[in-house]
Amino acid sequence: MSTATAPAPARASAAHRRGTGRHHSLTHPPRVGLLLVAPALLMIAVFVLAPLLFALGISFTNWPLIGDVAPAGLTNYVNIAGDTGFLRAIGYTLLYTAIVTLPILVLGYVLAVLVRGRRRGSTLLRTVFFLPFVVGLSTLSFITILEAQPTSGAVNLVLAALGITDGSTAWLVDGPLATGLISVLVIWGVAGLTMLLLMAGMQAIPREVYESADLDGASWWQQEWRITIPMLRRTIAMSLVISVIGSLLAFTQFYVLTNGGPGSATTTVVLYIYKRAFVQLQLGAASALSIVLVVVVALVTAVQLWLLRGEE
Repeated sequence: MSTATAPAPARASAAHRRGTGRHHSLTHPPRVGLLLVAPALLMIAVFVLAPLLFALGISFTNWPLIGDVAPAGLTNYVNIAGDTGFLRAIGYTLLYTAIVTLPILVLGYVLAVLVRGRRRGSTLLRTVFFLPFVVGLSTLSFITILEAQPTSGAVNLVLAALGITDGSTAWLVDGPLATGLISVLVIWGVAGLTMLLLMAGMQAIPREVYESADLDGASWWQQEWRITIPMLRRTIAMSLVISVIGSLLAFTQFYVLTNGGPGSATTTVVLYIYKRAFVQLQLGAASALSIVLVVVVALVTAVQLWLLRGEE
């Protein structure tokens, strides 16, 4: 029995059409893909790019929020160099960022080590450790106001019982004390997110790597230092970037607990911009400060990613 075969020119033509189709699919993204990403692109355009462009336009005016608007050119940007309040807020924000960044990473790593296994109770511990982040800094800040009262708050009662203080410390009316209290609050409230990120990275490491290290006689600390941490390099970098960005943009806890006080001792950059816009009603100048902050955060993030880059 013989089987019919297509003529050579027909086979060549079909192969050419298949090759052309593959080339077309590789060089031209399918319309389905564009439709799938269109909602995300629309959200970015509406809620990120459009407000950013609007703020950029406002920054070249003297927009007073209430009253007539007049062009200001580069005046708002020139005046930033002499804005001592803004420069002081930058210094305080950098100090706050330096205080909380490393403890958040270390505490998150320790918590991730405690819950990464399949031991009994690890699921409950994950929930308990992650719960403060779910509750949010706004709620935690309002609770802290009550618990930091000089004579009736739990903070002073516990410290007095331990013999550390006399039980009447006014935490929120002293700059260094308020900074310390807010730092502890943020470290406790945000470490759960770092724990979750690091735990996911730890669980992705093949178990065979640790088994081989056990056979070679490596201790637990050697496995952590030479296996876990190097293989978590990208996850650690991402955690640090998220932590630093969050610290540079800190607002809620300072607004609720101290409102930047006493005086301007705990005024962060974002809180200063907020007051400039909605207390002093200088929206144009505040927009210029916001644009500068966006650029600074972008540069800091780029430097972090470059320093923490991993070798392929």
